Amino acid sequence: MISNERPSPFGHRPYSDRPPKPRVEEDTLKTETIQIERKTFIFTLKENPRGRFLRISEVVNGRRDNVIIPATGLEDFLKIAEEMVTAAAEIPGKDQ
Repeated sequence: MISNERPSPFGHRPYSDRPPKPRVEEDTLKTETIQIERKTFIFTLKENPRGRFLRISEVVNGRRDNVIIPATGLEDFLKIAEEMVTAAAEIPGKDQ
């Protein structure tokens, strides 16, 4: 038996007969890009029928990873990001 022929421990086949989910239309409201060392970060404010959200994409060597934050959580996200910036400036590094 080939490894991809084994039955799933979750009780379903790895390839489903279900139709793919319909694509949700998204409107782009604003986009900003920043390059930090070898990484590119793309911040995109979007909106779809479920609401607004921020998609943060990290692109490294052609590979893209995404984090999506609902607009309702952006203030909390900003507060924690500001705290991390302060801590990075105040806490001495191991090489110091």
